[in-house]
This record gives sequence, structure tokens and C-alpha cells, in this order.
Amino acid sequence: MSDARVIEHLNGLLADAVIYYYKIHNYHWFVKGHRFKELHETFEGLYESAHQDLDDLAERVLTIGGKPLGTLAETLTHATIKEETQTRDAEEMIRLTLADLKTRVERIRAAADISDEQGDRGTTAMLEDLIQRIEKTSWMLESAFGTPS
Repeated sequence: MSDARVIEHLNGLLADAVIYYYKIHNYHWFVKGHRFKELHETFEGLYESAHQDLDDLAERVLTIGGKPLGTLAETLTHATIKEETQTRDAEEMIRLTLADLKTRVERIRAAADISDEQGDRGTTAMLEDLIQRIEKTSWMLESAFGTPS
């Protein structure tokens, strides 16, 4: 149904969404400090949203005749977002989350360009919606917590 490049790009986005999901879940578990409750709840909302994103991406791959990544090993080889390997302070968690959201938007834009070139309007529309949601999330996170230096 769709170009193999579209499926490849969607799988890359899926990989980033999975890593982002685990990373944000980690932050939810390990955040500390005077804003603990607020950040704990914020990270929970972020990982719930990321879970929906990864489900939507995998289902889109299936819808257009592809096979979504099915293992963590595959996911790690296709992701541009890096796993969290250490405990961070709250400001660093926010800074890294904002950076990951920016990375995701850049990669989604590239995938949307490919799907648009291929005339895959359904994928393009889904990706444009995802961009808008992530940009709003970034704006809200930055507005609530600032941009740590």
C-alpha cells in the first residue's frame, strides 16, 4: 500500500516513541525535590501520551501494510533518542525531555515530508497532528517549568 521509505520512517518514529516512553517513565519514578508532586504527575501525563503515540504509530505501520518493530533490540537500533542510564536532577530531566521532544518533532517532520511525497495523506495527516501535540506539550512544559540552563 505504501512506500517502504514511509514504513521505515514510521518505524524510526516508533522506536523514538518507545525509548521516550521508557525514559519519561524513569523520570516519573525517580524525580525528587521541592516540585516532586507536580513533576511526578507531569511525567505521568507525558508517558501516558507517549504510550498512545507509540500505539498509533505501530497501528499506522500495520494499516499501510508494514510490520512495526517488535523487539527492544530492533527499537534500540532504530531510535535516535538515547536511553536514560543515570539518575538526573529535576532540572536536567526537564531539559532532556524538552530536547527529546524537539528531536521527535524534527524526525516526524522528515517522515511527514516523505509520506507527503508518496501521496500518503493518512500518514501525513496523522504525523501533522502528532507534531502539533508534541509542540503544545513542549510549550506547556517550558511554560510550567522554564527552560533549565
